[in-house]
Amino acid sequence: MTEIRPLTPAYPALARDYDRSFRVTDDYKAGLPDLQNGPASLIVGARAPIQHVGISNFRLPIRYLMRDGGEITLETSVTGTVSLEADRKGINMSRIMRSFYNHSEHAFSLSVLEAALQDYKIDLGSLDARIQMRFSYPMRVESLRSGLSGWQYYDITLEVAEHQGQHLRNMHIDYVYSSTCPCSLELSEHARQTRGRLATPHSQRSVARISLVMAGPERLWFEDVIELCRRAVPTETQVMVKREDEQAFAELNAANPIFVEDAVRAFAAELQAEPRVGDFRVVASHQESLHSHDAVSLLTSGTTFAQASLDPATFMGLRA
Repeated sequence: MTEIRPLTPAYPALARDYDRSFRVTDDYKAGLPDLQNGPASLIVGARAPIQHVGISNFRLPIRYLMRDGGEITLETSVTGTVSLEADRKGINMSRIMRSFYNHSEHAFSLSVLEAALQDYKIDLGSLDARIQMRFSYPMRVESLRSGLSGWQYYDITLEVAEHQGQHLRNMHIDYVYSSTCPCSLELSEHARQTRGRLATPHSQRSVARISLVMAGPERLWFEDVIELCRRAVPTETQVMVKREDEQAFAELNAANPIFVEDAVRAFAAELQAEPRVGDFRVVASHQESLHSHDAVSLLTSGTTFAQASLDPATFMGLRA
């Protein structure tokens, strides 16, 4: 008689309820598998060094100092990475979060951020490390003529890195403004003067991403960089607007028509004049109302942000 065997072995009778009374002992913890700290023989693929590995977009409230002496607590998205040598399998990513949380109760400063960076770099035994903190910073903005005011929000990223023995302190900020085409303005005026035809120049919401190295001993405040941007291109988009403000904004745009080439150079002039700014990069996108494409420009100063190849999302990531 042929023996009939089951297709699969009997599944062991394992408990299916969560044991709330179980407590982890040191011996139990020591016996837990830890694949990321395993031998190099476990590496999958090329045995090559990795420049950045870590975690992105873990969020927590951070207290920031303001230029007027106050503090503000903002939801902050944190990215933390380290380098990984070719003969190491991986990292314990939770250590990055733990290191950052140990410092997160302090009011933010670059020294606090650098202390967190050093902690998880040492904890993970890495040569290079980087932290980025991304948040929206509010500033109260006055309307042009009506006396109203409202909150403008600025997307800011702070970045501290240690790379090949060099320490970097970078700030990235998005500044949104209106750009009126100088050519379209002249053509509109030509139609008015020569043919008596009403015409309006095209203008559009535009955005510049300013990336800069914070240099020197004096603190560069968020408010300082925002005011620098306003000096360079004064046609910042408005928050609270009545009719008199809308008319004023039309006049302000007519007084400051600007091509995308003009915009990056205007920002560059202000950045060059600021002694607390080292290397910088300006990426601008004028999201055309005339064309079905955008007008874009990129200007760098120094080696920190120079690059021969552009990420395909360099300009696409700029949304006003």
